[in-house]
Amino acid sequence: MRRRTASSVPIEQMEKGTGKNHNTRLCFLASLSAFFWILLLYVHFVVLGTSNTNATDDSLKLQPSNVNTDSINTHLPDPPLIQSDTHLETARVHEPENYPESDAHLENIPAREPKKPGNYPKSRQGGSGEAKKETKKETKEKEYPSFMRALRTVENKSDPCGGRYIYVHDLPPRFNEDMLRECRSLSLWTNMCKFTTNAGLGPPLENVEGVFSDTGWYATNQFAVDVIFSNRMKQYECLTRDSSLAAAIFVPFYAGFDIARYLWGHNISRRDAASLDLVDWLMKRPEWGIMGGKDHFLVAGRITWDFRRLSEEEKDWGNKLLFLPAAKNMSMLVVESSPWNANDFGIPYPTYFHPARDADVFNWQERMRNLERKWLFSFAGAPRPGNLKSIRGQLINQCKSSKRGKLLECDFGESKCHSPSSIMQMFQSSLFCLQPQGDSYTRRSAFDSMLAGCIPVFFHPGSAYTQYTWHLPKDYTKYSVFIPEDEIRKRNISIEERLLQISPEQVKIMREEVISLIPRLVYADPRSKLETLKDAFDVSVQAVIDKVTKLRRDIIEGHTDDNFIEENSWKYALLEEGQREVGPHEWDPFFSKPKDGNGDSVDSSAEAAKNSWKNEQRSQS
Repeated sequence: MRRRTASSVPIEQMEKGTGKNHNTRLCFLASLSAFFWILLLYVHFVVLGTSNTNATDDSLKLQPSNVNTDSINTHLPDPPLIQSDTHLETARVHEPENYPESDAHLENIPAREPKKPGNYPKSRQGGSGEAKKETKKETKEKEYPSFMRALRTVENKSDPCGGRYIYVHDLPPRFNEDMLRECRSLSLWTNMCKFTTNAGLGPPLENVEGVFSDTGWYATNQFAVDVIFSNRMKQYECLTRDSSLAAAIFVPFYAGFDIARYLWGHNISRRDAASLDLVDWLMKRPEWGIMGGKDHFLVAGRITWDFRRLSEEEKDWGNKLLFLPAAKNMSMLVVESSPWNANDFGIPYPTYFHPARDADVFNWQERMRNLERKWLFSFAGAPRPGNLKSIRGQLINQCKSSKRGKLLECDFGESKCHSPSSIMQMFQSSLFCLQPQGDSYTRRSAFDSMLAGCIPVFFHPGSAYTQYTWHLPKDYTKYSVFIPEDEIRKRNISIEERLLQISPEQVKIMREEVISLIPRLVYADPRSKLETLKDAFDVSVQAVIDKVTKLRRDIIEGHTDDNFIEENSWKYALLEEGQREVGPHEWDPFFSKPKDGNGDSVDSSAEAAKNSWKNEQRSQS
């Protein structure tokens, strides 16, 4: 019997066996395909769906929830009508292309603490300590979404204005430009109309004696900072119409001009009227509600005591603007601040020099370096016979008795002390300039002298060191000499001998420091813009921005100053970066005058302000 070979197997049987294997493979492939589609659908709807939900939640954190964006003021104020200065009628507004009105653009701006891969919501990580901490921070961000937008702009390196935007309130004209139209009423003894010309700089000074530069010098009134600052703000490169992007909010209220109109012969209701009206207007604005006004600032070109009336008695001095609860949240920039209060900050008095270009400053600095100075020290001022604490009489006597001292006496009637040319000429000829207290702690003369490259000699820390901490070095020995008043008042030490102890090499170093400070002590011409230098305006605005930014970050991070003592405000201004606590200080005796329940000095407020006005009256007589 012959064995069948494989090749002889019937074709039908072979096809039957092959079909069975083929069906098995098809079933396997179908099962694999079904599994793949199930896996794909799971990833799409479960995994990616959860991720998108988280991303949506992140973007919603930045949506303003406590501001009606439809009602926000989206335009800048028309500038005050300053005489014929029509070139200032349009403020420069930075229109950032990267910041549309919605918050979608913020998705590309890294947060201060970017989310790392693998960080999941609390429900997917079992509630770890790190997740709880992150959730707490996110909760804080949800509570303050409006200023979170402003904080996040700091991280956008492609935006030159990131973290520097300023929003300007569009105030009714009664708070600013109407005052300029009624300029004759701004002072009893001075016609302020001429001082509001040239964007607040006043009339140009002629350089007959060659004391000034050929351009940039004006007969500027020492109380004109209100209008100068507001006009400089119109040239600020980072103005915005979107208040939610603003690092700070400017209130263009001419507080100094307002109170000047009513200090004499008006009741307290009249003196307080505009301040109360302003606060009422601001508190109704949506911008106010974001931080209760703590991101707002305004400027007053007068000493703080004009705004700190201590009682409701008609005989008391000034108005109560700085004692109003709402105003205590704002920052007010004044030419002299209170050492015992936290809501005002000192900025320089205006000088006669208002450069329009960097070159104007550089040329002036070089000229001050090369001057021959024949006087060891000088003093421009008048005695204060009615003030038993004043050391001016002794300083005048020392100037008169010294062959190295120069005196420019200021008294009733005509005087060279009222001539900018005479004052600057004496300061330019002196190595040191004596700067005792004026009618209050400070005096404009200190800035005039430093502008002339003259090293100031102070006798009270409140005259500069605790006042102008934004503009002057904290190490006062670099640019000035300090002789405590009691050394003159009680010991009558020789100023000449004290100054001669400083070596010529050290004098040169100190004078160079003074000259290097000039840009940040002067206000540039509001009708132009310095190219690289920062003037007094720039320094002040940046300091306000830094203050508000720090406050916002403290709120987000939960930092509080529970140990803050407002009466020690002057000490906090002297702290180094990172320090928060204050203690005993060598200058405590200078600021330990009797104070009332409001933490203010009766002696230094009303009387100082009244004396200041008496001196202004005398200078105009």
